[in-house]
Formats: sequence, C-alpha cells, structure tokens
Amino acid sequence: MSTVLYITAHPGKQETSFSLSVGEQFVQAYKESNPDDQIIHVDLYQRDIPSIDAEVWEAWGKLQTGGSFEQLTAAQQHKLTQLNALLDEFVAADKYVFVTPMWNFSYPPVMKAYIDSFCVRAKTFKYTENGPVGLLENKKAFHIQATGGVYSQGPVADREHASRHLKTVLNFVGINDFDNLFVEGVSTAGDRAPLIKAEAIEKAREAAKKF
Repeated sequence: MSTVLYITAHPGKQETSFSLSVGEQFVQAYKESNPDDQIIHVDLYQRDIPSIDAEVWEAWGKLQTGGSFEQLTAAQQHKLTQLNALLDEFVAADKYVFVTPMWNFSYPPVMKAYIDSFCVRAKTFKYTENGPVGLLENKKAFHIQATGGVYSQGPVADREHASRHLKTVLNFVGINDFDNLFVEGVSTAGDRAPLIKAEAIEKAREAAKKF
C-alpha cells in the first residue's frame, strides 16, 4: 500500500478552479486503480504553514548552539512543531500530486512556504564531497498546473517558473520520477475553455492510472 499526498495550493473552490477540477479527477481515477492506497489531502490554504521568518531563524540558531526546545518562546515552539509535522508527513509519503495555478509566472506564495518546510538538510538531502545528494529515493511526483496563457511551449515558455522550479526542488531531494500536466490557455481561449478543461481531465485520468 502506498501513501499519496494530494497537495493543493488554490484558495478557490473546485467549481471555479481549472487546476482543482482536473486534480480531483486525477485523484478519483487513481483511487479507482489503487483502492488500497491512502490519499491524504494537504490543502495548503487550510494548513498552518509557517514562513521562515525571524522567529524561526532565531529558534534554529538557538537549537544549533546547544539550546533546548523548552528554552524557545511559545511562538517559536509552535512554528517549529508545525514545520516538523509537515516535514515528517512529506518524508513518510510515497507519491505526491501537486495542484497549483500559475500566478505571476510562478505559484502561490503558500506553495513556496510548503517547499521550504520539506527542504531540510539531513532529512531530505545531504551534502557530500561530490555535492548535494537527495535522500527521498524511489518516490514519484505529478504536477497539475493551470495557466491563463500557454507556457509549456512557444515564445513565452521561458517565463514558466513554477513547474520547472518544482521539478528542480524535487530532483534536489531525490524525487526524480516527475511528470506534469499543463491546463493552459484558459484565459485566452474564450468559448474553448471548457473544452480545454475536458481534454485535460481526460489526460489526467489516463496519467493517474499509470501513476
């Protein structure tokens, strides 16, 4: 049995979100093909995901110089507890499905905060004489991304900084089995937008069967 994290980073509802609509169909198709697997929905807008701010930075410094967890402030203890829980959940999973919209050529800020929670030295990667080595081997990831324009190819492909960044991060921590699905051009397609979504759902369901 595998554990799948279904990670969504959209503040809206499935009914009005192209990425969430396609993502939900991916999950449903995956469940049909893998009924014994555990799927955990990680809604980043409903989770407490601390940013790496001054309190977190100071807390890490205290612990690295011999301080104890009990010596931290209540706010610092809370933030580190949350970050550690997110990290442990991520490390324990076998597969990851990321669902995001593209905002300003990247993904919502909460997604970057989530990435920061699991990119942790000695937990998901380590440094060696030959450079960094990812520790999360034999895992796989799939990214569903909705965009207003077309960024997977064409004249503005170099402006796509979300899925490319996610792939780089996941490769860094050892997750090299990565694929994606772009639901793109939805803002410029006019009456074709529903067709774009329908075609993406079909592709998502097929991809889920092989995931």
